[in-house]
Amino acid sequence: MHKLKIISIAITVLLLVVFSVYFLQPQKSEIQEIPQSVSAKQAIPDFAEIKQTTEKKKAFFSYLRPEVETQNAHILLQREFVHGLRAKHIAEEQITENQMEELLWLMKEYRVEENDDLELVFDKLLTRIDIVPVELVLVQTANESAWGTSRFARKGYNFFGLWCFRKGCGFVPKRRNDGAAHEVAKFDDLSTGMYTYLRNLNRHDAYKEMRAIRKQLRDQMKPISATALTEGLTKYSERGDDYVVELKHMIRTNQDLM
Repeated sequence: MHKLKIISIAITVLLLVVFSVYFLQPQKSEIQEIPQSVSAKQAIPDFAEIKQTTEKKKAFFSYLRPEVETQNAHILLQREFVHGLRAKHIAEEQITENQMEELLWLMKEYRVEENDDLELVFDKLLTRIDIVPVELVLVQTANESAWGTSRFARKGYNFFGLWCFRKGCGFVPKRRNDGAAHEVAKFDDLSTGMYTYLRNLNRHDAYKEMRAIRKQLRDQMKPISATALTEGLTKYSERGDDYVVELKHMIRTNQDLM
């Protein structure tokens, strides 16, 4: 029995070491590279050719869902990395040079300013680096891309209504106001588009209310609700509150199809 106990302790210690290595010393590819789902490598379905509304919706959700889940999983990996560094900081353990490089990259990626108070940095990062519910992403992309039939979605993987501001960075909108310089962003693949969209929600000042709602749910150990987070998206569209009402309606009426 004594020998078995020693073996059990040894296995536990080994698992803790493996856990620490995995989360606290990830390769750059784990933190910085954009992962790709199976859907991202497939051609965009011609949703306009699907005449039956329910079937079109199912096809749309089936195409987008794997990518949402893949990018959310990547965000959780980044989040666990920050949690790991925070634990080391609290325990007064030394943060390695490689870990600090990764931390600085995350700070730049999520627009968190450098601060001598690392605890404050960790708090801000953990508020920004978090998932967006699949249901919310699916109805937003459906809304912004007319269920995948817009030319921006079909030709540039932009299911998100994202703009860019460098000449030639995307599509020039047909109804752009005189004097406006923005374009509708064009992406090389679905993964890059989805990553950019989620990062936009997680770091842009316009969506700090959404992040505050999400943090409150985390602090209260409640599920991160798609409906709850819509309340923080009034600035995503010029329609404001009407846009939020529409998203809520889409979540409710399409729940069984997602």
